[in-house]
Amino acid sequence: MGNIPEKTPNIYALLIGIDGYKPNRLYKDLKGCVRDINLVADYLLKTVKIPSERIFRLTSPNPEVAQTIATKDPEPTYANIVAKFDAITEIAQPGEQVYIHYSGHGGRTTTFYPELKGNDQLDEGIVPMDVGNEGGRYLLDIELATLLKRMTDKGLIVTLVLDSCHSGEATRGDDVAIRGTGETDTAPRDSESLVAQRQELIENWHALTDGIPATITPGRWLPQSRDYVLLAACRPSEYAYEYAVSGKERHGALTYWMIDTLTSSPSGLTYKTLHDRVSAKIQSKFPQRPMLVGESDRFVFGVERGSLQYAVNVLEVIEEEVTEADSEPKKVVKQVRLNAGMANGLSPGARFAIYAFGTTDFTQKNKQLAIVEIAKVGASDAWADVIEVLREDKIESGAQAVMLSAPVDLVRGVRLFKKEVGEKDNELPQVIKDKEDDALSAVKEALAGNGWLKLADAQQKEDYLVAVNQLGEYEICVGTPIENLLPALKIEHSEAPQQVVQRLVHLAKYQAIQELSNQFSELTNQLEVELLTQPNWRPGMPKKPQSFTDPTNLVVKSGESTFLRIKNISPHVLNVTVLNLQANWAVSRLKIRNQESSFYPLNPNDVILEALNFELPDTERYNQARETLKVFATIGKNDFRWLELPSLDEEIASKAGLYRDESPLGKLLAAVGADVDEPPFRSRPAVPIFDPSQEWTTKEIQISIVR
Repeated sequence: MGNIPEKTPNIYALLIGIDGYKPNRLYKDLKGCVRDINLVADYLLKTVKIPSERIFRLTSPNPEVAQTIATKDPEPTYANIVAKFDAITEIAQPGEQVYIHYSGHGGRTTTFYPELKGNDQLDEGIVPMDVGNEGGRYLLDIELATLLKRMTDKGLIVTLVLDSCHSGEATRGDDVAIRGTGETDTAPRDSESLVAQRQELIENWHALTDGIPATITPGRWLPQSRDYVLLAACRPSEYAYEYAVSGKERHGALTYWMIDTLTSSPSGLTYKTLHDRVSAKIQSKFPQRPMLVGESDRFVFGVERGSLQYAVNVLEVIEEEVTEADSEPKKVVKQVRLNAGMANGLSPGARFAIYAFGTTDFTQKNKQLAIVEIAKVGASDAWADVIEVLREDKIESGAQAVMLSAPVDLVRGVRLFKKEVGEKDNELPQVIKDKEDDALSAVKEALAGNGWLKLADAQQKEDYLVAVNQLGEYEICVGTPIENLLPALKIEHSEAPQQVVQRLVHLAKYQAIQELSNQFSELTNQLEVELLTQPNWRPGMPKKPQSFTDPTNLVVKSGESTFLRIKNISPHVLNVTVLNLQANWAVSRLKIRNQESSFYPLNPNDVILEALNFELPDTERYNQARETLKVFATIGKNDFRWLELPSLDEEIASKAGLYRDESPLGKLLAAVGADVDEPPFRSRPAVPIFDPSQEWTTKEIQISIVR
């Protein structure tokens, strides 16, 4: 696969999965952590080809989950975790890789190091299975920092994945859980560390923080570092979810979508591109934003760094003899066969640029030989038609192809989910269970003939679950039941099934807009976008906005003034549009400088500084919310009004009369914004969104709004 370097260096892996915890007050048993570790181990063994003797596992199954009871792995106690870190550090040699993956609870406790963090501040860390024992210990952030520093000081190339949180709440229902607790642990704990003497831990923390006093920010596990890659499940004040994928087996959202991305990508990934795709998938289901720090430009399971693109190989070339007037016959390439197919997530319509064999810098578009478009997809290969020849150089087997288009699936899968009888949160009383079959059958009938939605079969991953709750109401689940869908749709109402389908269509449109991206455009690095803060600013006052203290975690109070800064550092005039993806599932367009036009032309080196106020809906149901600003920039003209949506419980208005552009981007916008009674597709094709003559890109900012 393209994700794995041709010559895989030696890698050691430490995999820690904790479902079963010794009895304790704070941390309930989980159900997806050992399954996460099994999923990662299988990928490392079969795809990355790490020898089994280099993979070290520490697991604690949940005794209620039959599939994971049988294990010969050592237990993930505090002592065992520290010992495995030390052992791997000892045996791994400089230049070799160490991959560490933790799935389980995260926690926080009153700090043992007030001289570093201040009195009444917090230590954060992962929760070993024996934390419930008398004097049981966390593996604290200060200890973990020293363990990682020992590895990087030795010259090891380290990747750390933490599928856990430390600011969550109690388990929710039987299908979804949160890996953390909202409570700070104040119980007496053994303060003696097995990692190092107290003075060494303090000195290492000072070295990693450049001596800056470390007042802890909940959610920042470790000091910022370029010495390793850290991929964490969520940001400050967020939850790390595990859920029943396809209504069946539970997995951590981060782990599941990470492995899904690695196994389905047709080209090699940097950690940045891996993070971007995983983050988009998770956010379509949960209010959870994975965090990436460190060597984000390093290739996944690689030692080299590169651009955001990587190549697949051209396996075969088909030429056709062409005779032009007054010239000799010549052979022209008509088709190429690529070594990526359905198993890599390819579908018809995806476009690739072909580069000569041996090319390593795929950012130089003047080196492209041709543009090809996927026409026929096999299990592990695909045939592509040549649609544009850019250079006369010959295309040969061994040439390399870089994906240019990111297919957007507009048709979403729906699964009708039946529950068991019982009194738990995810069970039904018998009187409601007796009506469940008829209620779900009515939704199935209402789905028929809808171009936006289809029933997911047993082999497919669904986008939405539709179920009946304990009150006899329909619920739509995107990982968890979507809150604040009012009015409630009672199953006995004759119009309710059709209203469920209308809401699903709305969600499908919203998700398609959320996933729009074109990260391989040259414009991506020529557009600066950031949110700035000036809390007490009012119209008429001087604008002196500042950066947020933590740009990776933008928290804004309802009604507080902020500024959106957009700068064009390209040589082109960019047509800029800003969409606001709101907490109530509406998509609105910001009027830049109060202009009504569908886009704002931004000259080279010009800057927009737009004042914004984010406000929570005026209802007690919303104590906090998340919104996304999506900034589009195009060289050509386009009408992004196609993408505007009302709130979820309002009827979608017709888009008739809007400007229609026949470029691939224009067709995509029209397809996403198509009227409900004019579904764009009857199956699940890909939509090409790259056009060499019309460059475009998008960047987004995510904001948490609190009262």
